[in-house]
Amino acid sequence: MVYLRILKESLFFALHALKVNRLRTALSLLGVTIGILTIVAVFTMVDSLERNIRSSVESLGSDVVYVQKWPWGGSGEYKWWTFYQRPEPTYYEMEKLERRLTTVQDIAYLFGINQTLKYGLNSVETVNVLSVSHAYNDIWKFEIKEGRYFSELESRKGNGVAILGFDVAEGLYGNINPIGRTFSVLGRKLKVIGVLAKQGKSLIGNDMDGSILIPVEYVGNIMSLNDMNGSTIIASTKPGVEMAAMKDEITGAMRALRRLKPKAVDNFALNEISMISNNLDTFFSIIGLAGAVIGGFSILVGGFGIANIMFVSVKERTNQIGIQMSMGAKRIFILLQFLLESVILCLLGGGLGIALVGLMVYLLPIVISDFDFEIAMSFGNIMQGLVISVLIGLISGFVPAYMASRLNPVDAIRAGQ
Repeated sequence: MVYLRILKESLFFALHALKVNRLRTALSLLGVTIGILTIVAVFTMVDSLERNIRSSVESLGSDVVYVQKWPWGGSGEYKWWTFYQRPEPTYYEMEKLERRLTTVQDIAYLFGINQTLKYGLNSVETVNVLSVSHAYNDIWKFEIKEGRYFSELESRKGNGVAILGFDVAEGLYGNINPIGRTFSVLGRKLKVIGVLAKQGKSLIGNDMDGSILIPVEYVGNIMSLNDMNGSTIIASTKPGVEMAAMKDEITGAMRALRRLKPKAVDNFALNEISMISNNLDTFFSIIGLAGAVIGGFSILVGGFGIANIMFVSVKERTNQIGIQMSMGAKRIFILLQFLLESVILCLLGGGLGIALVGLMVYLLPIVISDFDFEIAMSFGNIMQGLVISVLIGLISGFVPAYMASRLNPVDAIRAGQ
């Protein structure tokens, strides 16, 4: 009960000192505010970046295998010249895999080329024309804002139909309904049968808003599909089937199709999301450490500022300390008085810094509205800022507070005269 009363009285004196020295309080807040703003902003951005990148990566499909020419990195030396000499996966290999594989739910073929699209006087440049087989939508389940997806007959016959990304549709047709209209690409006319809902640009480069989908068989009617650069065979697992089992089956089937000898190295890559996810753990550990170092220096500057202010405060109130001690004030009362003043200063500065980060989090999405990037300050970020503020206050204020509590009452009174 006695210690509770001492704590209450110490808090009263600390608040009174802060109120009396308003200018000093404001200047002290500045350093801590900048420090907490920096470290909370860094951790908020790192957390948001990690969350968005992981979300973008997971959009590639956790139950999907990509049969490609190039592997997605990995440990050891990247033998790019060996990979360069590999053949591209072909549409015909996809057809044969579709008939042979038993662990696969859906399988599709994809390749993309950049083209300029034209409609009347309007044109959209560097559009990613994605040529896909019919099952592509079964794997990804695109949200179509207007119109529809290809029918199976349209895909099989290679009809000249297309589904436009949101930005492409807007660039070609503006406010006009594009369904049923035609545009030019690859020197031919294509009919619009659908428009995708707006998705935003992902952090890993996917931009369906700036892409269009056409049946791969349509391209096959114009040119050969045997060696299309950047082609991919995409396969999703059946429910209950392990990824390892599907990969083993695909590996065996691809080796058989390409007639590889038993000791021959695979001349294709099976890529999956876990390859990227494993590398992300290391990447974000390094980013988090770098963020902590940057924020730590800012906090250090703020801590020195608070310690300096507290030393000045003890010096100015030496006489007051002597009078309080001569009237029976305990040493712990003096120590708590200055320590609480330091902690309250840091909490006020920390709270202001967190509020400024919150304002930045609110305004930043307006600036980068073109990107599908969600910024959020988590409860953990807020608590992190507040805990750091308290620690700064305790560490920066302890030495001045301890020195004040160890003053001799008589010497303190004389020093103030």
